[in-house]
Amino acid sequence: GAMRSRGEVDATLQTAKVNPAELLPVVHCLSFGPQAGAGECCLLQLEPGLCAELEAGRSLVIRGEKDEQAVLCSKDKTYDMKIADTSNMLLFIPGCKTPEQLNADQASCNIIHSQIAGFGNNYWELRRCRPKLKKLRKLLMEDPYEGPDSRKDQTLTFSKYTTEDLLNLIQASEEEILHQLQVIDACKIEGYWRILDFDYEMKLLNHVTQLIDSESWSLSKVPLRTCLEELGSLEPIEMIEHILLSYGRKYIDDAGEVYFEMHEDKICRAIAHMLLQNAVKFNLLEFQEVWQQSVPEGMTTRLDQLKGLALVDKSSRPETIFLLKVEDLPEDNQERFNSLFGIREKWTEVDITPYIQDLCAEKQTVGALLTKYARSSMQNGVKVYNSRRPIS
Repeated sequence: GAMRSRGEVDATLQTAKVNPAELLPVVHCLSFGPQAGAGECCLLQLEPGLCAELEAGRSLVIRGEKDEQAVLCSKDKTYDMKIADTSNMLLFIPGCKTPEQLNADQASCNIIHSQIAGFGNNYWELRRCRPKLKKLRKLLMEDPYEGPDSRKDQTLTFSKYTTEDLLNLIQASEEEILHQLQVIDACKIEGYWRILDFDYEMKLLNHVTQLIDSESWSLSKVPLRTCLEELGSLEPIEMIEHILLSYGRKYIDDAGEVYFEMHEDKICRAIAHMLLQNAVKFNLLEFQEVWQQSVPEGMTTRLDQLKGLALVDKSSRPETIFLLKVEDLPEDNQERFNSLFGIREKWTEVDITPYIQDLCAEKQTVGALLTKYARSSMQNGVKVYNSRRPIS
């Protein structure tokens, strides 16, 4: 339309019964530009930290395959993206001045004609979420590494994933993905991330523990160089070093020699896993006996080393223990609880905690999760939790 004059503006204010004295003297006259359309622009609401990332020239990435809900990732955090509708139309006006800027700029003319470049009725809202990392293990488990002599590896058909591939496939930030690769003891072989086949991993661990035993080394001071010299003829030295890194902490002594302090709990846990994977259920007392005999000398087995790996059934006579791995359970909260209540109707907080701990969002407690997804009751003076919904 035609440009408005000050007189027309004042007349409009009078019709609207607005007192001009209560307003800033400057008036914005808006008109729609030729290209203004809905859906041309998207609005994204950022928290200050993410805003600073962009201003510093870093990029944010949207990740997800076609069947997944999109997430947005910074270098080290992951956010769920949800569309938030607004009741007011949002107008995009380039070079728009805020009241603060106008107040500071007294000399500005009192009518500003602005063109609306676009408009929207919604914006994307970001909510910090847990990175969706379950898929990482699943992809790498398609073809676990069975060692240098494996027939399977010599065929070219197995699934191979580089860091780049994983960044495209996993809905998590780069730092979260690299951290998780460490957690699941993945190793890079010829540029591809692999998980060791469990039997092969146990074979390597066994070589190392037998050597420690025969050399009578202290578990807190295992020398890398001698390990590589002694075991290098049996397995690739990268693998020997990888197993030491997976089951120990690397350090350098005053003379510059590299040593490993072995993680007792992790070694005991792996050996329990090996023993339990061959039986559906195991008599608890017999298992504890065999387990203690199977670990390297000087190590002590304790049931709390098995959190999130195995579950003791105290209600059966005699008591039994069986394999239940947290990484095999669903990633979605409700599905996880459905699955756990399918395995056991009533849980104590102590028993269920290792199986839901990883679901806790930032600053969320296990107690809060249980309140939401389970109902509690008392059984023989002990608080137990069961499903909120009937299990089908």
